[in-house]
Order: sequence, then structure tokens, then C-alpha cells
Amino acid sequence: MLQGGQVFELTQSRDAERLWAYRFRVGGRGSKRIQRGGFASERDAREALERELERVRRERRIPRSLTLAQLVEVYLAQHDVQPVTIAKLRWLLGKAIAVFGDRRIRELTPQEIAEWRMSPGYRFEATQALRQVLHRAVAWGMIDVNPAKVGVDNPTRRRKEQRPFESWAELEALAEAIGPRYGAMILFAAATGIRPAEWIALEKRDIDREGRVAYIRRSFTKGVLKVPKTEASLRAVPLQARALDALDQQPPSNGSPLLFPGERGGYLDIHHFRPFQWRPAQLAVGIDPLRRIYDLRHTFATFALRAGISTFDLSRYMGASLTMIDRHYGHLARDGRDTRSSC
Repeated sequence: MLQGGQVFELTQSRDAERLWAYRFRVGGRGSKRIQRGGFASERDAREALERELERVRRERRIPRSLTLAQLVEVYLAQHDVQPVTIAKLRWLLGKAIAVFGDRRIRELTPQEIAEWRMSPGYRFEATQALRQVLHRAVAWGMIDVNPAKVGVDNPTRRRKEQRPFESWAELEALAEAIGPRYGAMILFAAATGIRPAEWIALEKRDIDREGRVAYIRRSFTKGVLKVPKTEASLRAVPLQARALDALDQQPPSNGSPLLFPGERGGYLDIHHFRPFQWRPAQLAVGIDPLRRIYDLRHTFATFALRAGISTFDLSRYMGASLTMIDRHYGHLARDGRDTRSSC
């Protein structure tokens, strides 16, 4: 990180001539600070600082300044993530580019970014994406501070209400209404807490019946199969009796390697499943209010915590951080402890 530097007056005795100096860091906070002094005026010191910074930039091949649109292209070109993530970032950053794209990043101010943030549509995500790109500009020495962070509030959006199912009887009635092709899949999802994108991508070889474990190795979302880059990203989910019973109810998959294939043996199209199977089955059973497919995951967490599973174990099973588990389900864990202590 190359900082923009600072010009300051040297401390001298009262009768001494006023002298000025500059200083800057090449490696960011904690690195060695370079300082030069003895300039007759503040202007001389500032000009010398600019010359020195320009020399360092040339040596390190750091551009003097880019427009926001140019910075986004440079950032995305070196950002090592899945193509689907790049596509989402590009879409979110397009909202800032539409307003600030031709502006030099050094000219951007927190005030105007804060005003832009109040425009409608994906405010939290778009601001987070802009912060992410400008943070890299700070690390690259293009700017000193992130104008999308300092002085720009970006409170998290209000979370959607979680509506877990009331009981296993309700889930079994829903599974029966959905039918044999997908009913077992719904019960398995509620019994494991696996994300929809993960159980859609499950293959038969991921199930260890003897060990009573499902191995989560990949996910399928927006038509793209995503595989974790490291072994540490994989996890094993224990299979309780209800999950194993659901697997026993699963009809033959006609040679597909997938555990829960779609009608033609490929990955389930959840966007088609939602309006044509999921919602009609809920209406037929009389579930009100209607639940989202993701509420199956919330149902697992709710039942697990009420049964006494610790938040630590739950975070491992669900592949989520302890912070997230406590934020979403901490009250259930506390309620569960209070109920057991009163028995």
C-alpha cells in the first residue's frame, strides 16, 4: 500500500528559520516511514512529495489514477472467484458505474456516495460491492481512504422473517401432497438443514449410510455447479433416522448419479419446482402463511436447538459461522436451555 503522504512544519526554536518536511509509507500501516525535510516552504515540500510518490508509483507500476469504470475492470480481471460471483459483482457495480463511472476515483467523496446509496434498489449489496473495489484501490496506493466507507453508513437490510414449519406431521402432509417424486427430498432437507443449492447437487456417492453421514462437496445454483476450492470447505452432515427414512422413500432415479434428480435426470430446476409443486402443495394442505423452500433449513435449526443441540455443533452441521447461527437462532438456543432447566 502506498499512502498519499503528509506535509508538515518542522519544530524549530523561535529564532530559527521555518522549515518544512514530508513523510509517507510505502508498505502501509506498520511499515517503515520515509521522511525528508529541510524545505523552505510548504509548497516546496508538497511538490517534492508528489515527485517522490510519482517515482515510487512508476517503479511499482501503480497507475496514477483510474476512473471507477477502469478500476472495476482491473479489479474483476484479477479477482479469483467463481464466474457466477464475478457476474453478480459486475451487475452490482454497474449501479455505481452508471453514476460515477467516468469519475476519477481520487475525486469521489463520501458525501456523494452516501447520497447515491439512498437510491432505490439493492442498496446494501451495491454499496458493499463498491466498498470492496475501492478497498483494493487503497491497498494498491491509488487513494488514501475508502470514500465508500468513511462517512457512509450501510446498515444491513432487514432480514426476511423466518417461518419454520410447526411439526413433522405438517412436513409429512406436505411431502404427501407434493408426491413421491419430490416428497422424500423435502423431508430429507428438513432433517439435515442442507441448503437447497447443496441438496440439489447431492450425488448418491455422497451418502454414507453405514456411517450415517452426507458429504457436502458441491452446490448448484443459477445453472452453475460450484465446487469448493479447498478440502476445508467440505463438510459432513450427520443423518438422523428421519433423513435415512426419507432416503428409503426416494423412488429410483433411472440411472442418474444425482440423489434428487429433476424429471429428466438432470439437476432440479428449483425455479420451476417452486410455483408448480411447492406452493400448490402448501395450499392443498392448508399451510398459512406459505413457507419458502429455504424455511426447510430454518426448520432443521429450530428443531435441533429445541432438542438441545449446541450452537457450535449446529454451525458445523449447517456450514455457517457461529456469529450467523447466534444472530438467527440464538434466541431459540436460550429458550431451549430455559425449558430444560425448568424441567
